[in-house]
Amino acid sequence: MDNEYSRSEKAGHTVKKKKLRKRALIPLVILLLLIGSVLYIYFSYQSGLNIAKENGVEQEAYEFNGVDNNNGKKNILLLGADREVDGQQRTDVIMIAQYDYMQKDLKLVSLMRDIYVDIPGYQSYKINSVYSLGGVELLRQTIKQNFGIDVEEYAVVDYEAFESVINVVNQDGIPINVEKDMSEKIDTKIEKGEQRLGGEDLLAYARFRHDAEGDFGRVRRQQQVISAVKDEALSAGNIMKMPKIAGTAMGHVNTSMSDGEMYRMMASFLIRGDKDIESLTLPVENTYQFMDTPHAGNVIDLDFETNNQYLHDFLEGDQKDTDEADSVE
Repeated sequence: MDNEYSRSEKAGHTVKKKKLRKRALIPLVILLLLIGSVLYIYFSYQSGLNIAKENGVEQEAYEFNGVDNNNGKKNILLLGADREVDGQQRTDVIMIAQYDYMQKDLKLVSLMRDIYVDIPGYQSYKINSVYSLGGVELLRQTIKQNFGIDVEEYAVVDYEAFESVINVVNQDGIPINVEKDMSEKIDTKIEKGEQRLGGEDLLAYARFRHDAEGDFGRVRRQQQVISAVKDEALSAGNIMKMPKIAGTAMGHVNTSMSDGEMYRMMASFLIRGDKDIESLTLPVENTYQFMDTPHAGNVIDLDFETNNQYLHDFLEGDQKDTDEADSVE
């Protein structure tokens, strides 16, 4: 009996030792998985940056005096810069993006390019001309003076590299519902209907404005394209490519944001449950008129008091008329 008890006791000790060894391995396995994940993210991100370098995209630091508001929200000036002509470069896309770290909300405000604004140190002109006059710093000052919004960071997107980003997201293109046939004054022909558009066609679709809607239609399509690219990038089949997509995108952007700030913002946005993007377009309906000027041509003359109220309510979360701010799903 004593021998049997001794054997049973030894067997029990052996089982306990094996369990302890397995438990001791768990932290090691977790550590290895974490290290592997970090390395995967880093090298995927770097491969995206290398794609941008192969396309000849040069990072450039601009004068910019934005100051952090330290309120848990980050206001970022997003610009789509057109090709340089005669030494000047205008901005077809002018947006203010706001990310709220507390609420995990991402908002986009589109400013129509023909809005007539007061420009510090210059004659009043269309807002899309400000960048060519004094870069992102003058545009920051102009937005502050006319709209009362402090932008803390900037990101200037290179149009010519747009196709590279789309190819990383999906080489077969981005699914989108084209609202009408388009061909006038663009380098391609786009047909109406549900289809996948590659980078070149998708950019042409987003920039098209030669119809009755003009720039209003273009801004709406820009928001539609942002939504479609976002949905495709966050789809189940692409989630593992997110670091490479992010690297490719950021390699095509000149920005004042540090790598640490970008990683923090992307991680916060990706981890949160709700991926909808709220959007607002200025001017809002019935708050503007078209006006002819001798030096700037036809411009949008804004009721700044009303539009600024909509803008501040939207960004501060107290929006009084949700019909004016469409949700980009």
